[in-house]
Amino acid sequence: MTTTPTPEPAMVKETPGPTTGKKSASRAAREGLTSKTASGVSLVIALLWTLPTFGLLVSSFRPEREAKGNGWWNAFTDPNFTLDNYREVLGGEGDASLVTFLVNSIVITIPGVLIPITLATLAAYAFAWMKFKGRDVLFVAMFALQIVPIQVTLIPLLSLYTSPPFNLRPLAGRDAPAGGLYELWLSHAIFAMPLAIFLLHNFMREIPGELIESARVDGAGHVEIFTKIMLPLMAPAIAAFGIFQFLWVWNDLLVALVFSGPDVAPLTVKLVNLVGQRGEDWHLLSAGAFVSLVIPLAVFLGLQRYFVRGLLAGSVKG
Repeated sequence: MTTTPTPEPAMVKETPGPTTGKKSASRAAREGLTSKTASGVSLVIALLWTLPTFGLLVSSFRPEREAKGNGWWNAFTDPNFTLDNYREVLGGEGDASLVTFLVNSIVITIPGVLIPITLATLAAYAFAWMKFKGRDVLFVAMFALQIVPIQVTLIPLLSLYTSPPFNLRPLAGRDAPAGGLYELWLSHAIFAMPLAIFLLHNFMREIPGELIESARVDGAGHVEIFTKIMLPLMAPAIAAFGIFQFLWVWNDLLVALVFSGPDVAPLTVKLVNLVGQRGEDWHLLSAGAFVSLVIPLAVFLGLQRYFVRGLLAGSVKG
């Protein structure tokens, strides 16, 4: 009996795929952004960006005569520093004191952040996980409101605040003048809503649908799903937008000039007036500017761990 030898299988030569030997776009971008050249360019940009701020900081500690007489770099050759500028803007009497306006900024900013976040979170959940007629059209229309310049809405809003429909003015007092706190709160909430809903909606859509379905199988309704599942998972996105909104409201000047009255003017309005009509008090402006930086810096440092993660999660996928 003869046996026929089994032929060995031919060696198949593997051909490299289209991506073999080539860097992917994400890897090339990552390597380019982390290279020594990119790091050096970033360092130069950071120094150029920080240098004017450092000069303003040095000027805030210089006496009035020297601050007005020569450049801030002369402080290194002839050092002469004082705290008089900060004493005047914080504890001084008269128009130079910033304490009242600092409190006004806090009272304006906190509701100006909490109101749009609360409303946008509810609206984002409705757009993401509730089915109703016209949902997609309404979402696109809401997102399109971001392209409307704020300047276009100032006069219509001001007319609504001064002569509101449905006799709503008595809510703030029949004889109350326009330019109160509620005008500022509503204005900041209105301007922040489109972006807030868009970011929070996109973050919610990235949550696995199986998690929502399993909760519904267990008998959970929309309220329980929103409070027990969505809110804990959305903490990074809410914190990221909260930082943005806090900085926008705190540093806002345009809305404050239009809608705020003399009794509720924020710190930004006072800083503009602090320099004087001819710029004679700009040494106080340098100290006042750094007083206004303390609270936003503390908020950013306290929530920075959520910033990048929440922002990217809410803006990559629509």
